[in-house]
Formats: sequence, structure tokens, C-alpha cells
Amino acid sequence: MSKLVYLVPLFPLLGFLINGLGRKSLSKSMISLIGSGVILASFIVSVMLFFDVKANGASVITLFDFIKADGFQIPFAFQVDQLSSLFLLIITGVGFLIHLYSSAYMQDEEPQHYGRYFSYLNLFVFSMLLLVLGANYVIMFIGWEGVGLCSYLLIGFWFKNNDYNYAAKKAFIMNRIGDLGFLLAVFWLLFRLGTVSYGDVFANISKLSSFDITGITMLLFVGAMGKSAQIPLYTWLPDAMAGPTPVSALILAATMVTAGIYMIARSNILYTMAPATQTVVAVIGLSTAILAATIALQQNDIKKVLAYSTVSQLGYMFLGLGVGAYTGAVFHVMTHAFFKALLFLGAGSVIHAMHHEQDIRKMGGLKKYLPITHITFLLACLAIAGIPPFSGFFSKDEILTAAFGKNPLYYIIGVGGALMTAFYMFRLYTLTFLGNFRGTHEQEHHLHESPWQMTFPLIILAILSVFGGFLGIPEVFAKDAHSLEHFLSPIFAGSEKITGEHAHLAASQEYIMMGVSTILIAIMIGIAISRYKKYQLNTDENTGLSKVLEHKWYVDELYNAVIVNPLNAIAGFCKNIIEKSGIDGLVNGAGRLVGYGSRQLRLLQSGQVGNYILIMVLAMVVFVLVWFNDNAIMNFLNKIL
Repeated sequence: MSKLVYLVPLFPLLGFLINGLGRKSLSKSMISLIGSGVILASFIVSVMLFFDVKANGASVITLFDFIKADGFQIPFAFQVDQLSSLFLLIITGVGFLIHLYSSAYMQDEEPQHYGRYFSYLNLFVFSMLLLVLGANYVIMFIGWEGVGLCSYLLIGFWFKNNDYNYAAKKAFIMNRIGDLGFLLAVFWLLFRLGTVSYGDVFANISKLSSFDITGITMLLFVGAMGKSAQIPLYTWLPDAMAGPTPVSALILAATMVTAGIYMIARSNILYTMAPATQTVVAVIGLSTAILAATIALQQNDIKKVLAYSTVSQLGYMFLGLGVGAYTGAVFHVMTHAFFKALLFLGAGSVIHAMHHEQDIRKMGGLKKYLPITHITFLLACLAIAGIPPFSGFFSKDEILTAAFGKNPLYYIIGVGGALMTAFYMFRLYTLTFLGNFRGTHEQEHHLHESPWQMTFPLIILAILSVFGGFLGIPEVFAKDAHSLEHFLSPIFAGSEKITGEHAHLAASQEYIMMGVSTILIAIMIGIAISRYKKYQLNTDENTGLSKVLEHKWYVDELYNAVIVNPLNAIAGFCKNIIEKSGIDGLVNGAGRLVGYGSRQLRLLQSGQVGNYILIMVLAMVVFVLVWFNDNAIMNFLNKIL
């Protein structure tokens, strides 16, 4: 069965080619059928592969030699194991729902742009599948760069808007900064081991010094910081909201931003042997989680709140990786894909009903107009807040429990971030769905629930958000009930062998921690609802800390002042002074000199024969004088020189 793995990325690639080349001739219904159908086909094959791995274990399928040189060989190979098969289900399953949703959401686009949109989506899924299926870091890097390209194309889909183009360029450039670190790590592995295949690297890890391992893992983490939007390379992600809402759900919830977590989870043995890097990962992850949560408290754009929420949740995933809770981090990737994709698609349903209004201050009371969107959005909010028994409770609790075992301070700060998450998510929910409608009469008159192509994915994702957490029931509730941990155990066995058996907290302590955090989260939810339920539209500017948070701690302004503006000034100097005045001045000056000289020589061509004869006679006199005095002239020149 695993030999059919090539079909998983092949179907989206075919969809990209068919829709891309036929976008001007195919109908919208055919475009959406092809675009969604190929992802469904990949999902079906992925399900078959998942059960094959569960029954028969992992395998590596080599398709052909990609690079073969004297000294090393890099095959184009796919690794089908527990980790990759799980990510295949997430990418193709959630990806199919987003494609189906897009068929209605993007219906107003012209047929050729509709086809362009679906071709980009298919290419993105193909690249993401290549990333997780690759059996070595080079194939992973190809997919890594592919999703970077597709994110640029999708974020800037409405390219006639220059602000959207700027957001797309920002995402592309910031990702390239991180990708340089990834590439240097790959070169380092090639230099030291002569291979980048996972099996060979992990089998020969003893040949690497502690300095090598620390350097390689730090560089890999730089790549993860760019792709997964961690401090300081996170500011591209909120601006990526410029793309269509389904793009936000696909890129920022289920796929691209989790690539960094996948890469570190795949390289877990390297990180376990680099405790210094693990500390850096944990600290940066926790810092990102808190920073993004504070910013989300004062955002009024419905998609911007969800964007900073994504950055915050990614921070929790990196906290899990940093404290060695690899299963917990992957578990949170999965549950986050469910509830965050649901939140983005729910936001898209709201925006669709509100005729592209995104300011939550101008919404309110949508509960009675959008019943399906409302209930599914509420379930997603409960899941991300960490209310039991919703999925987010189990995955976030696993990360925080592991963080407590590593350093209680991590746990305390992490719980603080969870409380902020509950507050800003229910602020968003309350301002959007509860209270009185604050929009225009025209908007209220046209409010209606979205078509089934948009509500069906919401219902499926809501079910997964509610019940998905039961794949990782903590041991304190039931022994050996964490089915995801058992499934992924072969992937993380090497790390567990190094670290030994984790010290489990006493059952009473775990119950107390869960209970206290749940009560505090419930209190924050109550505060948010009571504070904003009777909100009245207020256009007064914020002051003090609220203004700082609304302007995102002025990080973008800081980056512009410290990096962008100086670089623009240097570029302007190079362009106007060095290039135009210097290089161009030299080249153009030579041309002007030749032109001036030719114009002066032209004056000698007066047409008067007497002048020509005079010049000839004078020239003959000069030549005769030189001929008879050549020795004297040479002696004179020798004295001068």
C-alpha cells in the first residue's frame, strides 16, 4: 500500500496543472470540482496509508536519485511513518473542507481568477505534502520553499491592491530570512555526515560533536521561526490576512505555519541532545505566546484577532517542543488545525454575511441571523479557551503539565497566556454574535446564513473540535488511553531513551492544576461576556496601554525605523549617488566626451581647400622635424621620464 504514496502529492499537482492551464476555458463548477476532487482523492489515499502504517509500520519509498555526486547521494524519497501519515490526514482532510468552502466563498470572482485561485490552492497543498513526506531534509526544503512561494501568491491574490502586494512581499521576505538558517543547517549536515536522509542522520548522530548539534538545531530553529511566525520573525503573519479568508484558514491554521513544528518534531533526537537549543525554543515560544496574546486583546479586525491568536498558539507548540513534550506539541497542531480552521471559516461566513465588513465593533447580534455559524464558532471558542472536554483542553493541558515538570515558571506564564486567550476569544465572540446589531440597516437587511458549501465544513470541524481531544486523554483520567502517544511512540522513542522516563505528577496535583486553570478560564470568559455584551459603538481613540496594544507594541514601527528605513536609505544612496552619479556618470561621461570631441573635430571640415593644403604642409614640416631630430627628442623624453 505504501508504494502508492506518490499519488498523494500527484493528485493536487494534476489539479494545479489542469485548473491553471484551463482557467480561461473551464466553468466555475468544473474548476471547483477538479480543485476539491483532487484533494479528496489525496485524503482517501492518505487514510489508506494511515491504516497501513498502523498495521505494518513505517517505510521509505525511493522514487529516483535526485542528486548523485562523488561522495554523497540524495534520493527523491518519501518516508511514510506515524508522523507523516498523521500530518497527511490533517493537510488533506482540513484542506478538502477549505477547498469545498472556497467554492462558495470565492463565487463572485471571474472564472479565470476563480481558476487561478484553485490552482494556487492545489499547488500549496502539493508543496505541503512534499514537505511532510520527504525522507530527507532536501526534499523537505523543496516543499518548504514551495509553500513559501504559494503563500506569496495566495496572500497577494487580489494583486491590484498595493497593500496586499506589500503584505505578500513581507511574508515572502521574512520567510526567506528564516529559510537561510534552514539551508545552512542542511549544508552543515552534508559537510559533517555526507547525508541528509533522516535515517542516516539519526543513525550517525554520534559522529556529531555537541557544538555541531547545537549549531545545526539553532539554525533549523531559525527556519522554524520564520515559517511558524515566532519572535522576531512573526510580523508577516497578521499582515497575511490580506488574502482571502479560506487562504487564512489553510495557511495559518492547518498547514504552513505548522511546518516548523513538524520539522523540529521530525528532528526530535537532535533537539533532545541539544538542551541549550531546547531552552531557547521554550523561551521564545512562551514569549511569543504571551506577546501575541496581549496584542490580540485590543484588535478590532476579526481576522487580525485570529491571526495573533494563531501566533500565540504556535508559541505554545514551541513551548511543548522546548520542554520535550513532542507528542503534546503534535497533538496541539492537530487540535489547533480543527478549531482554528473553524474559527477562520466562521469569520469568513460572518464577513460574507456582513458584505466584507471585518470590524467587530460594527457587528453584534448575529446569533439570530447566522445560527449554524454562531454555534460552531462558539464551540471553537470553547475549544481554544481550553474548556473541558473540548479538544484544546487536552492538548494545551499536556503542554502546560510538561512545562510545569521542566520549570514551574513556564507553567505559570503559560496559564496567564491561556487566560488572555479565553478573554480575547470571548471578547471576539461577544462583540460579533451577542448584544444588539451595530451595523447599517442595509447590512442588517441582507444578513443570512451562508450556503451549505460553507456551513458543511463548519459542522465537520466543529465535531472534530469537540471530540478530537479524546485521542489524547491524560493518564490521570485513564491508563493507556492516550492513543496518539502510543501511535507516535516509534517517532520519539530515541528521545525518550535519552531523557528516560518522565516523572509524572501526582494525580491529586494534576487534578488541582486542571481544576484551578479551568475555573480561572471560566471566570475570564464570564468577565469578557459581561463586559462586552452591552457594548455600544465607540470611535474614541484608545489611550495608554490599550493604545500600545492596539498598535501591536509598535513592533512594525520599530522594524521600519531600525531595519526598513535604513535599508531604503542605503538603497536610495546606491541608486542615486553610486549608480546614477557614479557608474552611470562614468559610462555616460565617456560617451559625452567622445561626442564633444567629434563635434570639435567636425569644425575642421570647413570645405575650404586652401585650409586643407595648409594643414597638409604643416603636418609634413612636423614629420620632417621629427625625422631629423629623433635622437634629441628621445633623449629629452628619457630625461623627463
